[in-house]
Amino acid sequence: METVKVITDSPVGDSGVEEYKLPSHVQTVDAKELDQAESVTLPDYMNRFFGSVNVNDAQNNPFQPDVQYRGFVASPLLGLPQGLSIYVNGIRFNEPFGDTVNWDLIPEGAIDRMSLESGSNPVFGQNTLGGAISVRTKTGFTAPGYRAELFGGSWGRNSEEVETGWNNGEFGAYFHFRNFHEDGWREYSPTGVMQWFSTLSWKNDDRSNLNLNFAATDDNMVGNGAVPVQLYDQQPNAVFTYPDQTKTNLFLASLDGNHWLTDDIELSGNAFFRQNLISTFNGDGSDYEPCENDPTYMCNDGGEGEEVLDIEGRPVVSTPKVEGATNNFTQTNQRNYGGSLQTAFNQTLGGYGNRLLVGGVYNQGQVDYGADTELAALLSSRGTLGSGVILEEPRVRLHTSVYNYGVYLSDSFSLTDELTFTVSGRYNLTQIELTDQIGTELNGKHSYDRINPSAGLTYNWRPELNFFGNFSQSNRAPTPLELSCADPAQPCKLPNAFLSDPPLKQVVATTGEIGARGMFEDIDFGGGLEGDVNWNATLFQTENSNDILFIAASGVYNNQGYFDNVGQTLRQGFEFGINAEFERFRLGLNYTLLDATFQTPFVENSPNNPYARDGLIYVQKGDHIPGIPQNMLKFNASVTILEGLTAGTEIIYNSGQYLRGDEANLTAPLQDYTLVMLHGEYRYDEHFSMFFRVNNLFDAQYQTFGMYGNPQEVLGPAYTNNRFVGPGSPRAAWAGVKLAF
Repeated sequence: METVKVITDSPVGDSGVEEYKLPSHVQTVDAKELDQAESVTLPDYMNRFFGSVNVNDAQNNPFQPDVQYRGFVASPLLGLPQGLSIYVNGIRFNEPFGDTVNWDLIPEGAIDRMSLESGSNPVFGQNTLGGAISVRTKTGFTAPGYRAELFGGSWGRNSEEVETGWNNGEFGAYFHFRNFHEDGWREYSPTGVMQWFSTLSWKNDDRSNLNLNFAATDDNMVGNGAVPVQLYDQQPNAVFTYPDQTKTNLFLASLDGNHWLTDDIELSGNAFFRQNLISTFNGDGSDYEPCENDPTYMCNDGGEGEEVLDIEGRPVVSTPKVEGATNNFTQTNQRNYGGSLQTAFNQTLGGYGNRLLVGGVYNQGQVDYGADTELAALLSSRGTLGSGVILEEPRVRLHTSVYNYGVYLSDSFSLTDELTFTVSGRYNLTQIELTDQIGTELNGKHSYDRINPSAGLTYNWRPELNFFGNFSQSNRAPTPLELSCADPAQPCKLPNAFLSDPPLKQVVATTGEIGARGMFEDIDFGGGLEGDVNWNATLFQTENSNDILFIAASGVYNNQGYFDNVGQTLRQGFEFGINAEFERFRLGLNYTLLDATFQTPFVENSPNNPYARDGLIYVQKGDHIPGIPQNMLKFNASVTILEGLTAGTEIIYNSGQYLRGDEANLTAPLQDYTLVMLHGEYRYDEHFSMFFRVNNLFDAQYQTFGMYGNPQEVLGPAYTNNRFVGPGSPRAAWAGVKLAF
């Protein structure tokens, strides 16, 4: 019997279209597969199993990765050009202030299913430049029973997770809790994460359902970032300066549901309130030194600039307590609420099969952002000791209002049983109002709107061979963060000081892709070997117009600068995947060739690049975008050795990537790396199992991220190499148990 997978074709609602009618590549995972993989987070799973996905571990924290798909990023780090949209139960999870994605807020153990759809599908709204991730969580109907999981091992890592689900056919309830802690494999890098998620559900046969969801987190994460390569060579687990601490406190309440008005018409919608309080504390090197003309007082620009004032307006007296370091504090209170409504018409049109979606979205964000810089002393361990002196100039108090409106439609018209034509369109309107709470420099109002189209075809010649192709466009408006820091004459420091509010153009992505896929079911290879094989191959190209880049001006980490439109960028390539499942073993292979380049020449400040001329580098058409590997290869296999006993491996290969700050490709990229992982599970019965996992089996030394900075400000004149790297974690192992009733 032929297996037909149904994929949701919008963030709203549970229904969708058969995969063979979807004119783009899509990757999916369900709760069972997540459980078997023993992944720590959703990005951990995607990095190991999804094609065209790689992780740059810039923060060296499992809950703070930069996730890249086809060269587009979804990251918790402010300042990165977020090119993926994320939805959880139809709610947009990109933060309103910087479009960032805080992966620690998505409880991996509460996920029922997840999909990653390729391309610039306009139905998924803003930031869908390279793709969209849609997550559906568990309910008492989809996950009845009681489950618990405990594991521990390397780096003082331990995790305790419990969930329970119940239903009586009409009402249901689900609860999930996780407590995670680790000391971290690098110095001074402890992390604690607590996640709560619960759902109350109502179901009326198969015609109506409602889910009332609540979520909360209390997370304290330390990720100490990149380290000078000379220091890394001496001590791979060393940190440059510390701490780099992020605390997130989420509260979410949402209501989602659907109702079949008739057998063919489905009404779906949601409403939500979401508040996320993010606090950061970053110990850093300092550009403040005793003034050259009067060493009694402190000046900026290494002592060559102006005298600095404290928040009382007084010149700062030079003492050992205020020299050598800074403590940078931020607090971002983001209140986000809104809703969406969608109607799906699954009716024939002129005797032909047709599915029409019509929907609307409203989303409002109110953000209060504050930042302060405290002068500090640098300790011998490269930690900091605050002086209590808060500076006047870097202080920021900013209120931001963000309003997003969207209306969309999508129509899938089946000309024959094999041929389906899909057209979609969406109108996006974003209004941003910035209100400076200290002065007037940051005040501003901005409005961006656009109609984005898409069109695609699929031809299902047979289950083993399905062709597809599409053209699509999507956009992202400049974020309040980018608008607040876009003046070359007044560079700001990420994520702290914002100084002016010039306009930026919105980014528009245009994607074209053609591909094929298929499913071979019940193949008999002989010798009792029978199973299913599915495969996919895709050529893709996405061009960004008016792409926005952070242009460095100065700073120990190249973190002082401004945002600017740098013209066109291009991400194009080829991807291939194959998965085979047999009675006793499974195999998977994914390969991606990705060429990510700048298409418009521009001049960039890069003062710490050794090949810069007067602090400038000259980017040419065809230069590779830093941070994106050109080749990605993944292999996974698992085998049932005995009844209840399984073992498996995953292998990940990523080619080198250029460093941030070397957009002109003047210096050597990072080295290629290959990682081998092992896992195993013994299932005693349906109630009890034991498992283990080993990462980086051969203890390879590798780096997933690189940038240019100035190590001499902190480490002294002997550290002449300006390359900073994000080191990969060494060999580690964990073991645990699972209970289910």
